[in-house]
Amino acid sequence: MTPQFLIRNARLVAPDGVRAGSLLARDGMIAALGEVDAPEDATVVDARGQHLAPGIVDLGVFAVDRAACRAGGIVRVAALPDQSPVLDDPGAVQRHALIGKPDLWIHPIAAATRALAGQELAEMATCQTAGAKAVGTGARWIADAGVMARVLAYARDLDLAVIVHAEDAGLVGEAVATAGETATRLGLPAAPAIAEALAVARDLMLAEETGARLHIRQVTTAAAFDLIRAAKRRGVRVTCGVTPAHLLLSDVAVSGFRTFAHLSPPLRSEADRQATLAAVADGTVDVLCSGHAPRGPETKRLPFADSEAGMAGAATLLALSLTLVRDGQLKLERLFQLLAANPARVLGIETGSLVVGQPADLLLFDPRVPWQIDADTLPGIWGNTPFDGLPVQGKALRLWKGGREVAAHSGAA
Repeated sequence: MTPQFLIRNARLVAPDGVRAGSLLARDGMIAALGEVDAPEDATVVDARGQHLAPGIVDLGVFAVDRAACRAGGIVRVAALPDQSPVLDDPGAVQRHALIGKPDLWIHPIAAATRALAGQELAEMATCQTAGAKAVGTGARWIADAGVMARVLAYARDLDLAVIVHAEDAGLVGEAVATAGETATRLGLPAAPAIAEALAVARDLMLAEETGARLHIRQVTTAAAFDLIRAAKRRGVRVTCGVTPAHLLLSDVAVSGFRTFAHLSPPLRSEADRQATLAAVADGTVDVLCSGHAPRGPETKRLPFADSEAGMAGAATLLALSLTLVRDGQLKLERLFQLLAANPARVLGIETGSLVVGQPADLLLFDPRVPWQIDADTLPGIWGNTPFDGLPVQGKALRLWKGGREVAAHSGAA
């Protein structure tokens, strides 16, 4: 049982808008909102006019990184199956769900196939019993359409979303960049952007055929968004996500062979970046995620083609996402649907909104405080961010997980 507390003088980021008010938490749950009197035995927290929002639910991380999550306002993570060991058996799933305690909820995504090899189906049902909230392909694409069809049918029967990486492996090969002027000028191995749309098209058709829930973890091209819009109009059960990097950066960021900008999927053309912003604005994009994949110098301080893809995204997720609000792309309440409510819905968990009866997973933040992203001092395991040196605004002030405050000194797991 957690003690009850009242947060007063807050700007509540509720589903229907932002308004002044208070929030009462009792036994780890939201008990009241709005004009609330403090019970005699409640601890009172004065928000001093700062914003109170649901804690962020980060859908699809490669590493459990408590310090980075604390800095980024993240209280729940859905861990991708690309762990060591791979999350393809119930024991591994159960162990992984426990390693974030007491500071972080971890919702494992079980591997769709054994060892993520794309051949033999994993034991999804027993992994679900062990705590898996979805199944996924991790950083890979399942090339065999027959295997993918069976994955979707099995997951449909379990009512689990299938979370996929969408790039046709036959086209991508060993590419590290998107084909275009930048890759040509730098002489980098590159693949056409259509590799994403081809993978999306096949998986959408299979999801429509099977009736399964499909979540495409990162979508980054205009052609793929057009396919998803059409599928949604037909009633296909599809959702999709994107990271701030693909909203705010184009493949120009790769110039100078900056390995911190070596991502998967790779950064796209400016036209595709603009299409991604439009997809966020028109509601095609359902989820904003960090794509958190921290890498050390032994894998990043290499020639670009030899370096590993990935970025440290958790600690900067809140600040970079708030850029969309300041630029007039989104309202604040819509932003937190993308960061919290929608990812929770994909996972089938009741959280992500300031609503009475939901868990007291809370984020108190100041959207105006300025700071500069510094890869050398960024909280977390490693700070390999393509936004190194960028001035931003917005910081998490306090964070609660199930009514328990997460300490600011929370370390990396």
